[in-house]
Amino acid sequence: MTEFMRIGAPGAEIPVLRHEGAHYDLRPLTHDIDGAFLAADGLRRARDAARGGGLERIDLTGARIGAPVATPGKVVCIGLNYRDHAEETGAAIPQEPVVFMKDPGTVVGPFDEVLIPRGSRKTDWEVELAVVIGTTARYLASDEEAAASIAGYAISNDVSEREFQLERGGQWDKGKSCESFNPLGPWLVPADEVADPQDLGMRLSVNGEQRQNGSTSTMIFGVLEVVRYLSQFMVLRPGDVVNTGTPAGVALGMPTPVYLAPGDRVELSIDGLGTARQLCVAA
Repeated sequence: MTEFMRIGAPGAEIPVLRHEGAHYDLRPLTHDIDGAFLAADGLRRARDAARGGGLERIDLTGARIGAPVATPGKVVCIGLNYRDHAEETGAAIPQEPVVFMKDPGTVVGPFDEVLIPRGSRKTDWEVELAVVIGTTARYLASDEEAAASIAGYAISNDVSEREFQLERGGQWDKGKSCESFNPLGPWLVPADEVADPQDLGMRLSVNGEQRQNGSTSTMIFGVLEVVRYLSQFMVLRPGDVVNTGTPAGVALGMPTPVYLAPGDRVELSIDGLGTARQLCVAA
């Protein structure tokens, strides 16, 4: 399997290809893993270069891992997309995808700190399968067209402040767009290397205690349906990220919720997409 990564200090990441445990410098091909690179068939070109011996290995021991895609134009999210999650929060099962947006500036590295906002009492976790768009998508007519528009997949933590989201004016974006509220990665796996995006186990733990243990097989609206649906209402562009929803196990669904606090450690994983970890600190 081949994975794409961005390594280095925030704002100074370099593009890297990871293959069979070795890392290869992609700077001869691109300055970054961004929308322009994805739109120009960059994932295929990079894999071809690696197989042909055209890339140099690079030692990244101890280096920070950034989000695998440079700041997206937009982050689109699907709410209540797992029946068990809708049920645990007391929400009705949606008849169409529930859509909201996150500030793209929330995207941070998979091992970066999550900042608990000032005044927060209900910061929550959500492990999600993130879809990264590879081609401009508008008015897609079929699942086949939707599949062709997807560059790859990554792990996303759709961190959410529930009081801001649900009790402070009824506007979801406000509880979803706090600084650092979308750790992404550790890498981007090309779509053609994910056998079935609807058959991936998903897990999340807090301080070593498992909170979420689900599967993308239980989505209400599958990945291709979500992408096709969104394209009817907005243009999806290369580098955009779509968070496809979370299974049951969030703090909001607990009989007595215990939300995140400074010092808590969150670990999340999705089959084939790696593992991410975040330490929570006070903003």
